Amino acid sequence: MTLAIAIINSIAGVVVCLSLAYFLVSMLAGLHENRKLGAKLGAQGDTTYLDPFIDDPETFDVYVMIPCLNEEAVIGPTVAALRGGRRVTTIVIDDASDDATSEIARREGGDSTIVLRRELPHARQGKGDALNDAYRLIRELVEERGQDPARVIVLVMDADGRLSDGAFSHVLPLFEDETVGGVQLAVRIRNRGRNFLTRFQDFQFWSMSAVTQFGRRKTGTVSLGGNGQFTRMSALEGLDALPWSSSLTEDLDLAISLSNNGWELTTTPYASVDQEAVESLKRLIVQRRRWYQGHMMAAKRLPGIWSNPKLSAPKVLELSGYLIVPWLFDLPWSLLSHWTLFMFISRMDSSFAFVSGPLSLILGVLAWYLLTFAPALFTSVVYLRRDSEVGFWRAYLMGHSFVVMNYLSYICAWGALIRIFQKKTGWDKTVRTVEVAAVA
Repeated sequence: MTLAIAIINSIAGVVVCLSLAYFLVSMLAGLHENRKLGAKLGAQGDTTYLDPFIDDPETFDVYVMIPCLNEEAVIGPTVAALRGGRRVTTIVIDDASDDATSEIARREGGDSTIVLRRELPHARQGKGDALNDAYRLIRELVEERGQDPARVIVLVMDADGRLSDGAFSHVLPLFEDETVGGVQLAVRIRNRGRNFLTRFQDFQFWSMSAVTQFGRRKTGTVSLGGNGQFTRMSALEGLDALPWSSSLTEDLDLAISLSNNGWELTTTPYASVDQEAVESLKRLIVQRRRWYQGHMMAAKRLPGIWSNPKLSAPKVLELSGYLIVPWLFDLPWSLLSHWTLFMFISRMDSSFAFVSGPLSLILGVLAWYLLTFAPALFTSVVYLRRDSEVGFWRAYLMGHSFVVMNYLSYICAWGALIRIFQKKTGWDKTVRTVEVAAVA
């Protein structure tokens, strides 16, 4: 029994050390990269999302793909904001919607917007299938217009996505580097003030995901997302098949494929994209479970990464670390965290044996707190510096709420694992919330 406890404690120690090291390296790399670029953490904090074409260099032809299924609540303002680009064509992919998505898109998008209507039974086969259908249309348009695929950028946006002011002026120059195949923007949550869940999602995206993405600039392996995803058409054309897979995380699959082909994937601290957060816990669990399942299933790409001579050691290491996070950290820690808590409580007398008075007790509790909540404190500071509207106490509480919200990750990770064993790969769409601007 003693040996079994020792083994479990050793495993827990290894998982804790590895996860903490991965977290610190990712965050510190992001902070260093941000500083190297001469950008402050709060550079994006005060931006608005009204006109992405301010100072647009107009050096590339851009095709925007917006997959839609019953998006009448949000599609109008999204396509309207994209009308100002002279070299921009927006393609709204209506995946057999039952509402007025197509009509609103045509009305608000104007002459620069094309509505690609898909009908059942070929529609509603997943986001990847819808994007590939639109990509075929882009190929035809590029050929008809005599455009150079190397000077064509394909942008994927969600139906509720809005680019920050002047986004094109910060993104397009990055593609002047001929090794860059993709650019992913940081995500800002538009309805972050609605409730605790929406604020927490903003905290995750704005203080953690965005900063670690800055760190991935060092290896050129920035992970692509489904909103604010810019890719060079010639990079997409170099893939063995159509760009977007049937995976539940087709964006991650594309990032791996582009990296395997030797392309650099990057981001910028000066532009971002905002979107709605999920406002109910049930919908959030469904969304995150899908993300976990796609992420976990992407681990099957690891052998191809390890055997690829085009990838440098840092790229292989970063991609491998990112892909094994659910398997190595989330699933094991969902069990081990409770074990370590039990051991700490059951052995509290020995843990605090050094206490000889009030001062030593205070110092002991403080040391325990700093060691236990170090990531929470770190992310609280980052969130505070990233967002000028967030006060100290709100940032502090959001950082500590991450400890509680870990249970959301545990639920979603185990739910995803069960679905993998059951071979369920159905697509669960995120339900939108009607926006006042869209109704008006």
